[in-house]
This record gives sequence, structure tokens and C-alpha cells, in this order.
Amino acid sequence: MLEEHHDLVHELPEHKEAIHTLKTTDAHFKKLFDEYEDVTKEILRIEKEIEAASDERLENLKKTRLALKDEMLEIIVKTEAA
Repeated sequence: MLEEHHDLVHELPEHKEAIHTLKTTDAHFKKLFDEYEDVTKEILRIEKEIEAASDERLENLKKTRLALKDEMLEIIVKTEAA
């Protein structure tokens, strides 16, 4: 099943400003953000059949992407509440 690109701002548009600020001021958030983007790009390459991978590999990548998104959302919410 082909999916569109799941960039973080597209996924969490209500947190666009916080995402931008955290990317430029928080090294840990930036690392998570970059990893999220890399995993998302790999998922797209697999779904577009540019890169071969097992169903298990694809599912693991999707789980990783979700875990990264959850961790970043937690940081975003804490930052916005401060």
C-alpha cells in the first residue's frame, strides 16, 4: 500500500512553530527528527518498490517511525506547556 510522505509538520500541523524551534535549538529533538525523516524516506522507497524489503522489515520501520513521532510529540507538548 503506497503512502504519501509523512513529514512531521504534515503529521502535526498544529505544532509547526514548536517543531521548527526545537529543530534549531534542541540537539536531541533534531537527532530524533532526522531519524524520523530517514525512516520515512526508507519506508517510501520500499512502498514504491525502489528498495526491496520483507514485510517484517517494513512493519518494523513503521513501528520505529511511530515511536519516534510519539517521543517527539512528548517533547513538543512539554515545550509548549512551559
